Amino acid sequence: MSRFNDFVPHGVIPACLLPMHDDFSVDERSYRKHLRDCAIDGVTALTVNGHASEVHACTFDEQKAVLDLTMDEIGDELPVINGVYADGSHEAARIARMAEQGGASCLLVFPPNSMAMGGQLRPEMAIAHFKTIADATDLPMICFQYPMAGGLGYPFDTLIRVLEEVPTIVAIKDWINEPILHERHVRTLPALPRPVNVLTTHSSWLMSSLVMGCQGLLSGAGSVIADLQVELWRAVQDKDLARAQAANDRIYPLAQAFYAPPFLDMHNRMKEANHMLGRLPKAVVRPPLMKLSDTELTRIREALVASGLLSDRPAVAAE
Repeated sequence: MSRFNDFVPHGVIPACLLPMHDDFSVDERSYRKHLRDCAIDGVTALTVNGHASEVHACTFDEQKAVLDLTMDEIGDELPVINGVYADGSHEAARIARMAEQGGASCLLVFPPNSMAMGGQLRPEMAIAHFKTIADATDLPMICFQYPMAGGLGYPFDTLIRVLEEVPTIVAIKDWINEPILHERHVRTLPALPRPVNVLTTHSSWLMSSLVMGCQGLLSGAGSVIADLQVELWRAVQDKDLARAQAANDRIYPLAQAFYAPPFLDMHNRMKEANHMLGRLPKAVVRPPLMKLSDTELTRIREALVASGLLSDRPAVAAE
């Protein structure tokens, strides 16, 4: 059971990467170090078994092992949010039960890919999915709100119904990618009779999103720049525009590099950035993700230099 029973997701929450050996097995030693690199002062929780850790390519047993390693390393110090990534609701419930038994404090529930072909027209499907998970666990949940254009985002009215009918949803991770709708979330959800926090994951325009009034951010980029995200978050909370702009000026080159097309390589790029910074010995990703081109690696290195995180001379981690 979690030590953080009253945890409500807020503030700066990095989504952790999953270091791997050349044979694609989990590099446990590097993973433990990576957790420590992310768990800096000002971070309020860590997220595991999400997009950043290539959950799409991990088995149930591997996800359990990742959570176990996380709890052993930092579980007494920070709340841990465990991703629930499954196409079927019953499998999602199984993952949720595992996460609760493993000591997670909260769940990040991804939309089932099976809903991409018209699920937005069937709001009862989203409600049933979350209720099935809620029936399996008492852990609080974060609803991962995807862009509408891809077919996996929940229409606004559906989202409100889900939040009303599943009271253990305490926050959304907002990736709606439409500023007008994002601001509607930010203004509406915390003002509901049962307030729901909005955690932005609009990391390519983070400052703009935060100043709308989000209650926090949950971002894979935090696996590289947790310190800059904490600085930006604190500046926004203090209403210190100059300080926020200074932090954002350092984040900007990396956001441009990480979130360039193809978007699916964003966490691949973050692994490479951590390798260049000497934090990871390798930047291995599991297929179908592939090693980045030399041109792209150069672009990431230039962004690290521009952000002030790296000198012109490369650093390489020891094995």
